[in-house]
Amino acid sequence: MSAVRDESEIEASRAPLLDHLIELRTRLLWSVVAFFVCFIVCYVFAHDIYNFLAQPLYHALEGQPNQRLIATAPQETFVTYLTLSMWGGVFLSFPVLATQIWLFVAPGLYKDERGAFLPYLFATPILFIMGSALVLYVIMPLALNFLLSFQAPAGPGQLPIQLEAKVSEYFSLTMSLMFAFGLCFQLPVALTLLGRVGIVTSAGLAKARRFAIFGVFVVAGILTPPDALSQFALAVPVLALYEISIWLVRASEKKRAQPDQGTTSKG
Repeated sequence: MSAVRDESEIEASRAPLLDHLIELRTRLLWSVVAFFVCFIVCYVFAHDIYNFLAQPLYHALEGQPNQRLIATAPQETFVTYLTLSMWGGVFLSFPVLATQIWLFVAPGLYKDERGAFLPYLFATPILFIMGSALVLYVIMPLALNFLLSFQAPAGPGQLPIQLEAKVSEYFSLTMSLMFAFGLCFQLPVALTLLGRVGIVTSAGLAKARRFAIFGVFVVAGILTPPDALSQFALAVPVLALYEISIWLVRASEKKRAQPDQGTTSKG
């Protein structure tokens, strides 16, 4: 009876292709407007965002004479503020974008599919924040302390080596790492969705664990600065998320198998 009701709801929501395209345009328009509003708000507070993201470097250089960031082009600071505002705009407007995607897709889903999809909508930004926070509070301090250890003091007949970090390069590195780690932390969402549609299985993921460990450490070596602490700081949480993904896929498989068992017992 529930399946018939779901079919009738989907049938009632069907519309000509042109209506769907018009609705899609409206959803995209709301998303773009939300992004520009959030972009403007972030630009107003761009200096505060700059100070917040510069904290790892501030603490790493604390007490040193070169405790500053430099700009080597007149437009460099302005472009950096624009870049920070753009990233902040994307982050703040994501709930609006996710809501618009949901409102566009939900009418074409069955009731149980809508219930299954909603948790991923909430989990995605939370996991992204966790990955970004790992960069800001763990990876960058470890990496900066390691890299700054290669500075050389002045001596007789020697030239010192001191960091003069460019503002654009520092924030490019920080934002790239935050984005990369945020994506890596989407692993449970991606694998669980693939498990729900039958592309992967919990048994297959468990069997491929050794390859996953190798792949994660390769990716960690590429994404993080060249020190073991930073690589382990990314690899260990991602491997933990991989194990959580196996558990979530297994739970999804058991849930799907329950109706089948009920049907078999009735027969």
